[in-house]
Amino acid sequence: MRILLDTHIYIWWLQDSPKLSSVAREAILNAEEVYVSSATIWEAAIKIGLGKLDANLDELLEQIRLNDFLELGISVRHAWQVAQLPSHHRDPFDRILISQAMCEPLRLLSSDKLLSQYSELVDVV
Repeated sequence: MRILLDTHIYIWWLQDSPKLSSVAREAILNAEEVYVSSATIWEAAIKIGLGKLDANLDELLEQIRLNDFLELGISVRHAWQVAQLPSHHRDPFDRILISQAMCEPLRLLSSDKLLSQYSELVDVV
């Protein structure tokens, strides 16, 4: 299985947080490939700047490599797909992650139940 991590799932993984379910942990550990989107780093950078996330941006970047995760950039096709989505969710970062999952295709791991309305590719964990 190839998976894409929602931002909070990536942060919880790095923090070894009890918020990360055992289902999510197993999915990450057993995945063929695990992707972290540039949208995740962008969202984290904004939240760090606003004081809403206590994290080190350099460490977030380095942990992609250290965990053998893969970077997923945002392509024109990903951006186009956002416009095709219904308005179930307004968060622009979640919408681009959904679009990336649909275009690649990848399983998106998230704890946000609203995202499952978009696609069967969303695994709420």
